[in-house]
Amino acid sequence: MMQKVAAIQMASGPNVDANLHEAARLIRRAVDTGAGLVVLPENFAIMGVREEDKVGVRESAGAGTIQNFLAEQSRHHNVWLVGGTVPLECDDPNKISAACLVYNDSGQCVARYDKIHLFDVNLVDTGESYIESETIEYGQTGLKVVDSPFGKIGLAVCYDLRFPELFRQLLDLGAQLVVLPAAFTAATGRAHWESLVRARAIENVMYVIASAQGGYHVNGRTTYGNSMIVDPWGVILNRVKQGAGVAIGSVNLEYLESRRKTFPCIQHRRLK
Repeated sequence: MMQKVAAIQMASGPNVDANLHEAARLIRRAVDTGAGLVVLPENFAIMGVREEDKVGVRESAGAGTIQNFLAEQSRHHNVWLVGGTVPLECDDPNKISAACLVYNDSGQCVARYDKIHLFDVNLVDTGESYIESETIEYGQTGLKVVDSPFGKIGLAVCYDLRFPELFRQLLDLGAQLVVLPAAFTAATGRAHWESLVRARAIENVMYVIASAQGGYHVNGRTTYGNSMIVDPWGVILNRVKQGAGVAIGSVNLEYLESRRKTFPCIQHRRLK
């Protein structure tokens, strides 16, 4: 059975209320097309002027403006909603946990994955520098796969995309599709984004729903965008190149299982 899913793309700014208003508009657009699973991008609720700004709006687990918004949206629209990343409290008062939260169609949070790979990188070619570990705590929740009406959903975030062993572990936990909220830089996105998203889908014979930030941000950063939905054969079903928008595609688990059966590369692994 084919079921519609949506990857939402945003160009979030420093105002949480404005970002939530925009997210609500895009969720409505996705729902109007028939999507039953909607994925928001990384940092959908805030892309601050300074990296420290997200610490100022962090929430305790289970309570707060951003989490209440996600619960209400999923319940109101009767959809499963992946809340990109939400800044949650952690032990260090100067940092956050970058938590990917999954809400079912009753508005219940049914899964949480805290980003484990942090983007501490100097981009020599562009002069950009990112030290996520200064404001984000390394995730301690472990890898997560959640049962849903759309199949078994694995959770990953942005920089995780560069670590194929994470996706292979999600596969071994039963994942049939992986959601990937992201905020790739323009430079690294141009070089690697599509190649990596499609590779993770192909090598694991799974769907990948990659929802990205895409555009110019108040802090001067430009994100790559190109949110996309990729099928188990590596085919891009739909994408949004730049700016706010919604990519709609269909997940078909019968097709996925037929691909895994007729092209059984997963069973052909020989590591020992």
